[in-house]
Amino acid sequence: MRIAIVSTCALPVPPVAYGGTELVIAELAKTLTRFGHDVTVFATGDSQPCAELRWCFSSPVWPPDDTAELLHASRAWASIVGEHPPFDVVHLHQAPAVAFTAIHLLPTVLTMHHGRVANLAKYYAAFPNVSYVAISRRQADLVPELDVRHVVHHGIDVDAYCAGDGRGGWLAFVGRFAPEKGVHVAIEASLASGVPLRLGGEPHEPNQDYFEREVRPRLARAGDLVHWKGEVKLPAKLAILGGAKATLFPIQWEEPFGLAMIESMLVGTPVIAFARGAVPEIIDDGVTGFVVRDLNEMIQKIRCVGAIDRDRCRRHARQRWASARMAREYERVYEQTIRAHHAKGRSGAQVHDGGGA
Repeated sequence: MRIAIVSTCALPVPPVAYGGTELVIAELAKTLTRFGHDVTVFATGDSQPCAELRWCFSSPVWPPDDTAELLHASRAWASIVGEHPPFDVVHLHQAPAVAFTAIHLLPTVLTMHHGRVANLAKYYAAFPNVSYVAISRRQADLVPELDVRHVVHHGIDVDAYCAGDGRGGWLAFVGRFAPEKGVHVAIEASLASGVPLRLGGEPHEPNQDYFEREVRPRLARAGDLVHWKGEVKLPAKLAILGGAKATLFPIQWEEPFGLAMIESMLVGTPVIAFARGAVPEIIDDGVTGFVVRDLNEMIQKIRCVGAIDRDRCRRHARQRWASARMAREYERVYEQTIRAHHAKGRSGAQVHDGGGA
């Protein structure tokens, strides 16, 4: 197949450090190319996907900017519809590009990388001929007004994650310092259990007040018990995760996935996570970690996490979270979307019913 993948213009593909969506896009493009497909990625000019690259902006527009994303999407579509021979399917990973399906009648898939946003769900529903993909069953359940036709869990390059021995003995937290991620809860768990904690991440501008109010005072109170490493690239992230006895994932929202969990499992470090969002779908309780209800239960599981076999955890994760599995599932999504598109064309049905939000 000839596949067009439209990323964001906020970060390169793959990202240098932070950037879950862009990491998944990089893995998908690389694996689809390895499977023999002709893949073109629309991203930023400094991206390095294992596929053909086209761009509107030579470097990332950060923080994310709605106008820039709209311009990026419009330029991508202009390139896509001018292609000869045409692309077989267009795979979108940002919302503004969906509106162009009202005038560009190509088989189109959108993967939703965000939590529930009521206005976005309404907007997506105006374009019913797009095949919407959720990244977890929980994410799909939270948008009942939308016809979500597929659920595809993320996958990554499992061979990029070497086994860690956990001998550092610390707890790990890797992610944005945002209230929904619960880094303040991770610090509380470290303080209550007396187990050292290593943090990888930083607050983005919208979360600076949260950081000053909830995180910085706790860091001061924890002293040497908690080590903050700042935003980390992959080697530093692997060092934090691989040396940890457990990774904490105390989310405060309905997180649609959570790549940090599978990255931890892939080095053999079990995850202790709150039972929200996709967590129950990702953690196999007692095998790759523990699903807990609150801080007290998290502290209890920290004390008994040594009962989990790290080798078994890693083997299980490698079986579940490989990019090859993800790419095969998307192949099926593409094939079904293409068939449905052509069936509507043969029947004389309108391919698109809506034009905007």
